[in-house]
Amino acid sequence: MYIIHPIIQILATLLALYVLLLGFDRFRWLHLHQNSHFNWKRHVRLGKIASLLWLFGLVVGFWIVQTQWHGVFITGSHGIRALYIAPLISIGCISGWYMDTHKKQRVFLPLLHACANLAVLFLALLQASSGLQVNSAFVLGN
Repeated sequence: MYIIHPIIQILATLLALYVLLLGFDRFRWLHLHQNSHFNWKRHVRLGKIASLLWLFGLVVGFWIVQTQWHGVFITGSHGIRALYIAPLISIGCISGWYMDTHKKQRVFLPLLHACANLAVLFLALLQASSGLQVNSAFVLGN
C-alpha cells in the first residue's frame, strides 16, 4: 500500500517535466525570439493531468499516514511541505485555466503561472528526497 503514493507522485512529476518542456517552447518564442512551436492544447491537457495527479497523490499520502501511522504530520518536513505545495498547484491550475479560457496577450499571469508551477516542481523534487527518508524511517524501520 505504501508504494501507491510515490508511484503517483513520480508519474505526476515526470509528466510535469514534460509539460515544462512544452511551456519552454512558448517562452523561447515570446521572450528569446527563437523559432519554436508551442503545442497549447497538449500543454493544457497534460498540465491538468499532472496537477490533478499531484493533488490526488498528496491526498493519498495524507490518507496513508493518517490510517497507517495515526498522525498526519509525523513525517516532519515531508508532510508540512505538502501544505505549501497544494496552494501552488491551485494557483497553477487556476491561472492556466483562466489563460486557456480567456486567450489574449498577457505579461503578469503567464509569469505567475510559470513561477507557481516551477516552485511546485522544485518542491516535488525536494519531496522525493524527504520521501526516501520517510520510507527508510517508517516503512523499512531503519
